[in-house]
Amino acid sequence: MEGLTANYLTRAEIWLCITTLIYFLMNGAQIFETLVFVPKWTESAPENFKLLLDGKGSSLKVFWIIFHSLHEIAFILAIIFCWKIDPVRNWLLVLFAAHFAVRAWTLSYFAPNIIDFQKIAENPSLAKDLAERTSLWQTLNYIRVIIFLVISCALIPLCIKLFSLRA
Repeated sequence: MEGLTANYLTRAEIWLCITTLIYFLMNGAQIFETLVFVPKWTESAPENFKLLLDGKGSSLKVFWIIFHSLHEIAFILAIIFCWKIDPVRNWLLVLFAAHFAVRAWTLSYFAPNIIDFQKIAENPSLAKDLAERTSLWQTLNYIRVIIFLVISCALIPLCIKLFSLRA
């Protein structure tokens, strides 16, 4: 960590703070969706699946694609700008790996199921085991949101560590 300039530390602080801020904003949206929106469409399947449809309901696909893309770019930039700061860099890599694993889980389980639920909204005859599927989706979503919260909270000590390097 020798040879860190004030300019380098400033860029590292900015990108780590931006990443942390975006993560907490994303968490707020996830908590709102989990506590308000998800119970609405899961409580009366398949009738309420219409809430998931693009143009007819409140499909959040574009919102989440943009939000996650911005966040992941900021996260990668934080790693890049913190690269010379070993303890911060190493924990950022661990947290990014955990984040990436949850995102992979999202893309392999949650997204395909939402797409299936949207298809069922358009054609209810496709419905099979909806009570079990929606209940499992909802339960696993609670776990996913908690993991994202833990990851974002773990960024706070890194911010503190980074700001303490100026002292």
